[in-house]
Amino acid sequence: MLIVLLGAVIGGAILMLVWALIPQTGPEVMRGPSSIVTHLRTAGTRLPIAVGAALLVLLLTQWPVAAAATGALAFAWPALFGGAAAESKAIARLEGLAAWTESLRDTVAGAVGLEQAIPATAYAASPAIQTELTALADRLRVRVPLPQALQRFADEMNDSSVDLIVAALILNARLRGPGLRDVLSSLSESARAAVEMRQRVNAGRRSTRRSVQIVMVVTVAFVLGLSLFNRKYVEPYSTALGQLVLMTILGLFAVGFLWLRRLASFETPQRFLHARDRVPDGGGRG
Repeated sequence: MLIVLLGAVIGGAILMLVWALIPQTGPEVMRGPSSIVTHLRTAGTRLPIAVGAALLVLLLTQWPVAAAATGALAFAWPALFGGAAAESKAIARLEGLAAWTESLRDTVAGAVGLEQAIPATAYAASPAIQTELTALADRLRVRVPLPQALQRFADEMNDSSVDLIVAALILNARLRGPGLRDVLSSLSESARAAVEMRQRVNAGRRSTRRSVQIVMVVTVAFVLGLSLFNRKYVEPYSTALGQLVLMTILGLFAVGFLWLRRLASFETPQRFLHARDRVPDGGGRG
């Protein structure tokens, strides 16, 4: 009876999800998407996969706690065990920033001003940062003051390493003093060192992340195997007290995986360059 009720509740939830995602017409429908629908669309395909995994575990084991835990695990899998793609993207952006700094240094060395050097180097930059650099060059082309355009560029990149380079460029744009080439050389070397360090850290954590994934897959497969082929061994978990014990065990597993995820996350330094006054892109010089 419990399985039938749970199946009815989950089936009704799926029907409501499908109905919410279908565009509705008519005067009674309010304009603007609902916040719930927005969050559901953001979840993408993870929600149906999580519901399907929970239903499968419920049918195989008849354990509601295990089914709920499996659904939560399937839904939160990218957040718990992912992050490799984001780390690779951050490293690529930092490496592209170092290469662009070197290109800017070499261009400035030819007695070219920053207003001309930045657009000249933006379109040949790494694809990882080319979108932001192209926007910076477009702002300079429509006569946005250089300090404001650089500040917008730093806000779009949202990286403390970019703040160091942008701060040096803003100071040079305001003071027009010598030594910019030497400063850019030092900043590019610092960015290269940061890239090398993050690559080493990412390589070390890649093996740890893979080990955690293997442990999780083996644990889930072992539990499912026992529930299917040796039902008498895990029969105590079918009672209410057994489900409570299983919930405690799964909670300990969740705490351990959250702790491992926190250890695997890379904490970057906070930004120090923040805009005090927001000026539109088309603003004139002031």
